[in-house]
Amino acid sequence: MASVWSPSALSPCSRMLHLSSSSNPKGLGSFRKQHVFCCKSSHGDEKSSCIVEEQLGTRRRGFMLELGLGLAAFSFPAIVSDAVAKDIDVPEGYGVYKDDENKYKILVPTGWKVGEGKPNGFNTITAFYPDTPSGSNVSILISGLGADFTKMESFGNVDAFAETLVSGLDRSWINPPGVKAKLLDCKSSKGMYYIQYTLENPGESRRYLYSALGMASNGWVNRLFTVTGQFMEEEKDKYSSEIEKMVTSFRFT
Repeated sequence: MASVWSPSALSPCSRMLHLSSSSNPKGLGSFRKQHVFCCKSSHGDEKSSCIVEEQLGTRRRGFMLELGLGLAAFSFPAIVSDAVAKDIDVPEGYGVYKDDENKYKILVPTGWKVGEGKPNGFNTITAFYPDTPSGSNVSILISGLGADFTKMESFGNVDAFAETLVSGLDRSWINPPGVKAKLLDCKSSKGMYYIQYTLENPGESRRYLYSALGMASNGWVNRLFTVTGQFMEEEKDKYSSEIEKMVTSFRFT
């Protein structure tokens, strides 16, 4: 069954997120920027600690954002909205999350929870995650862009964009080796870039990430929407299909 929730009453989620984005207004060789966004809290903890790491050229900086705003999470009720159901194919076992303010919608498995936060430096971030403790989730990051960004091709073609994004995250070449990033696939479709890649820290399980990136204006500025789903190697059979379905279902309204 489908349902619609407004995000206005939500506060930051308590699951871990991983977001990545890249920008390049004048060609991939002259400017490169990635964001890695992670939120973690222990089960039942009401204070979430968020880390944002930014790489700009060769300069990197990290800082902590404390989002102790009081966490709230909501399950999707079994209520169908005719206005939404008639223009999106809703499989059994899924609902529809619709954000009227930011003008997008996405399929979400029944029983998953949703949370929203507004950390400094970003417009908004929304996360969807299973009711049980898991490293799997889907998150939507909205970030502002300059006036010279008018379409995804402003970043370069999808192949160059994906290669720059993933290579910018890779630290396997340093001594001692850091996180290993590997590009699995990328494609462009209907104005969106889709990128699949993995991240693996030494001695830890491999993490799979599937991102969809698109651009839309809110009437004042163009904004980049980065939808990223992730799951661990040991949860691949359980969550890979659901997360891919969620990411590919993202639509502007």
